[in-house]
Amino acid sequence: MSVKHATDVEAKNVAAGKDTAIQVLISSQEGPNFALRKFSMRPGGGMPRHTNTVEHEQYVLCGRAKIGIGEETYEVKQGDVVFIPEGVIHFYENIGNEPFEFLCIIPNKEDKITIVDEASC
Repeated sequence: MSVKHATDVEAKNVAAGKDTAIQVLISSQEGPNFALRKFSMRPGGGMPRHTNTVEHEQYVLCGRAKIGIGEETYEVKQGDVVFIPEGVIHFYENIGNEPFEFLCIIPNKEDKITIVDEASC
């Protein structure tokens, strides 16, 4: 068991993202089944079209964003809940004037991330 404050967890830049940071709040070494991450995107920031080999369960803490999941595009805001199945192409774009932040829970399985080239569509 562990208790800590989110501000005590280092934020790291997301390599493929634009103006996006991640904090691993509960790592796979701490939780036996799931990891808990917090993403923060500055205005205009986001993450490109990509796939993961694990599902994502997400809860929007603040801000607004456009999220693409498969063939659908959604505008999400504080309090919205998002599910992204494994292997489905998705992207994020902060469309607000404030940070877009969300919690993301993933199973503790190997996760391979693949950036999807726009030209391959």
